[in-house]
Amino acid sequence: MSQAKLNPTTVQTSPPAGAATAHVRLPLLDVTRRVPVASEATLQIGDLAKAAGKTVRAIHHYEELGLLKPDARSKGRFRLYDEGAVARVRWIGKLSDLGMSLPEIQKVLEVWETANVPAEGMAGVRSVYRARLEATRTQIEHLRGLEKELVASIAYLDTCDSCSPREISELAAVGGSSAIDAKPGVVCRACELREREAQPDLVAGIVS
Repeated sequence: MSQAKLNPTTVQTSPPAGAATAHVRLPLLDVTRRVPVASEATLQIGDLAKAAGKTVRAIHHYEELGLLKPDARSKGRFRLYDEGAVARVRWIGKLSDLGMSLPEIQKVLEVWETANVPAEGMAGVRSVYRARLEATRTQIEHLRGLEKELVASIAYLDTCDSCSPREISELAAVGGSSAIDAKPGVVCRACELREREAQPDLVAGIVS
């Protein structure tokens, strides 16, 4: 009886006495691959950029700085990333939004990666985050002050809408462009209101 031919992906097992020959299919092994084999969950660089809301150029830059590393490479040598890369890129983006530069983010990552034990790394990162929290709160207060200044300036400038067309025409007829230039009795109600209110800095810097 001639021996059955086997294809490269099958091996023949010894069946029980009287049983038919059985074949079990085994996966091929690529012994030439020098990087981890890509799994089905990996992303190409374009997919990673889209998922994280960044550009491909930004992803390349993060790699150059050591902030990100590919998980594997495809047969065509394209970079492949696991799902953790999406979280890493978003982490970089959030720290950037908090005002941290990429070199500063590198230092945070270095604190974590060079720690002897996880608790030490967490303590180092926590210290950085606490400092950033204080800076963020200070910035928020500064922005709230600017918000109030904008609201006051808009309200001050809105008074021009209270002038009637007749009053504006009379001011123009006498050559007056402000309450100071106009003749007595011709000043509009808005200009009288402005004289009683202090000009916000965002207005005074224009009209002074």
